[in-house]
Amino acid sequence: MSDSFAFGQPWFLLLLPLALLPLWPSGRDALAFPSVAWLPADRAGRILSLLWTAFAMIALASLVITLAEPGQPETQIQRTGRGAEILVLMDRSRSMEDHMLPSNWHNLDPSERLAQVDRGPPKAQVARELLAKFVAQRADDRFALMFFSTKPLDVVPFTQHDAVVQAGITAGGTGPGLSDTEVGRALMAGIEEFDRRAYSGSRIILLVSDGGSDLDDATREHIRAALARNRIALYWIYLRSYNSPMLDDAERSQSGAPEIALHKFFQTLHTPYRAYQAEVPEDLVKAVADVGREQNSPLDFSELVPGVSYMRYFLGAAAFACVMLLSYRALLLRRWQ
Repeated sequence: MSDSFAFGQPWFLLLLPLALLPLWPSGRDALAFPSVAWLPADRAGRILSLLWTAFAMIALASLVITLAEPGQPETQIQRTGRGAEILVLMDRSRSMEDHMLPSNWHNLDPSERLAQVDRGPPKAQVARELLAKFVAQRADDRFALMFFSTKPLDVVPFTQHDAVVQAGITAGGTGPGLSDTEVGRALMAGIEEFDRRAYSGSRIILLVSDGGSDLDDATREHIRAALARNRIALYWIYLRSYNSPMLDDAERSQSGAPEIALHKFFQTLHTPYRAYQAEVPEDLVKAVADVGREQNSPLDFSELVPGVSYMRYFLGAAAFACVMLLSYRALLLRRWQ
């Protein structure tokens, strides 16, 4: 048992004196008998009598303690590990169901590339599978999960329980996505999750998306200031489609492509920013692995340890004592018969 021990209903302990009732002389014990010194000593009877009294006291005391709900209360434990607080902000727009390019698409003839576009795995599926492995490999990190398309959807708050995060990632494959990609609203919602938490170490927003978004000046300034205030690093895994622009495409930088505009804005942030352009599944594997290597700093966090009930132990002791009492009574009845 833990050093931390408490009772949920301590007033029931006032009934503990009832456990002394078996010691109270019975009417039979108060009767006067003539001298029985000539009878042989009944050692077995005395031992059984003592056991009867002991088991009766154990049964009463255990039942009273069970009613008092003994156990270890819920506690907060400060831990230190190596890792980060990572909020995964995953795009659930309809375009994420498009297919990634095949691994050898650069080597294909231009006339063949278009025919091969739909032969790769869906981008969302590949991203979910790699994120699931990423979460499983980082036991010391605390993860939160949020999906977005037209508006953000908070799926899993910050937790270190991998099973919860894995279930949330799997749920991202349920149902079709919507057409729009509101990156600005999603980022602001993700940053707000850190506003509610005390700073304890490295913080990351991992944006997984295949599209950009036009942000107005007020939204840009809000995002820039909020990221700096919470000391959050931003990582963007850009899942590029066949006809989508390259983030570093100088020729299309003046065309107003939202992906390039968003990338340029992120480069003006006052906090660390990295962009990973993934066209084929291998690119996505390298991007996720690189994030894992970079973010492995000391991390202080509080872990909620659930309470532990010890009622079953005392209830088991009471049940065992009652069984022994019934066995003793059955033995006496058999002898009398």
